[in-house]
Amino acid sequence: MGLEFANTLKHWRQARRISQLDLGLSAGVSSRHISFLETGRSRPSRGMVLRLCDELAVPFSDRNRMLTAAGLSPAYGKRQMREEDMAPVRAAVSWTLQRHDPYPAMAFGRHWLLVDMNAASARLLGGLGLKVGDSLIDMLADNPAVLQSLENYEEVVRHTIARLRTESAHFGHDPVLEAGIVKLSARLDGAEDAMIGIKPAVIPAIYLFGGIRLSLFSTISQFGSAEDIALSELKIEMMFPADDATRHALEGFAAS
Repeated sequence: MGLEFANTLKHWRQARRISQLDLGLSAGVSSRHISFLETGRSRPSRGMVLRLCDELAVPFSDRNRMLTAAGLSPAYGKRQMREEDMAPVRAAVSWTLQRHDPYPAMAFGRHWLLVDMNAASARLLGGLGLKVGDSLIDMLADNPAVLQSLENYEEVVRHTIARLRTESAHFGHDPVLEAGIVKLSARLDGAEDAMIGIKPAVIPAIYLFGGIRLSLFSTISQFGSAEDIALSELKIEMMFPADDATRHALEGFAAS
């Protein structure tokens, strides 16, 4: 049990590229103590495990694993959205998605599985065959309708890969996200970004539907005070029109 915690602590310290000395200084202990924890010579207290997790920005699910590996009880729950005490969260997500109409918005989890979407997203993504529970990564990698309708497919894929790499690193190299990176990278056929000069302020996804061109960029929101595993990993992506033609088209779709 002690070695399991020791190996996990070492993994996260190395993943964050922090030395034993720097971790000890930030956590308020000696580098010698960190070394003893990583070799199993010392057993951590509950407070020490949580303090080290704070300093290493360890995700909540992995904090539970570290506590368990140290012979301690977990600190974080993983509630289902349908549970009674998640009612305010459900209401907040629903309110955010609905108020964003006539522009698309959706909620998804750690592995990019679609949790919910508003009416505008249902019109856009539903036409591509996407429904709640489906993978947004698989949609981009495997859905032929996306290949046909997404005008700047390779640009969007590159941007998505960059996002996945950042998120995977945060989760200590999540195997599902890493597999998504490999799958999407294969769609680029080794092609590099040939853009010269300063990049634009935002990179929109440009969809073509029945002769209508929709150019959309997005923002992402998360629950800042979440203490639940599933809630901490939930993201809300809201899309905005990148030009007036897209704005008018989306408003027209909603009106009709």
